[in-house]
Amino acid sequence: MQITIVAVGKLKEKYLKDGIQEYSKRLSAYCKLQFIEVSDEKAPEELSQTEMEQVKRKEGERILAQLKPDQYVIALAIDGEMWSSEKLAAEMGRLALHGKSQVAFVIGGSLGLSAEVLKRADVRLSFSKMTFPHQLMRLVLVEQVYRGFRIGRGEPYHK
Repeated sequence: MQITIVAVGKLKEKYLKDGIQEYSKRLSAYCKLQFIEVSDEKAPEELSQTEMEQVKRKEGERILAQLKPDQYVIALAIDGEMWSSEKLAAEMGRLALHGKSQVAFVIGGSLGLSAEVLKRADVRLSFSKMTFPHQLMRLVLVEQVYRGFRIGRGEPYHK
């Protein structure tokens, strides 16, 4: 399976890079993993609703340019479905069984994802009703993907 994580912004924090590198190494036994960073749109702290939509649209265009037509796209969105780790494992297994071996997870910028990206997504996934920094979500996501593969193969992993 080819897993692609498309994320807005450059990852700067060493502790996040280290954690992601560790899980990427572990995942190499289960899948091919690729990270694609698209640049975030520079914007002031205070934005009107129109300006926010413009920022999301521009970032969304960059995201959409990275997605392949045959990829199954899972958008991380606060209003998405909430899955357990077991459900994520089952969904990844289901996708593999049905020949959907190209999966892309999409993480938006600090304002979220554009309507166009959400429309392109096959499913919207929420990790919580809480808001998390989009940079931190990369680490949380890659850990959950790793956990999903371990669960799917019946391998032990701490609960």
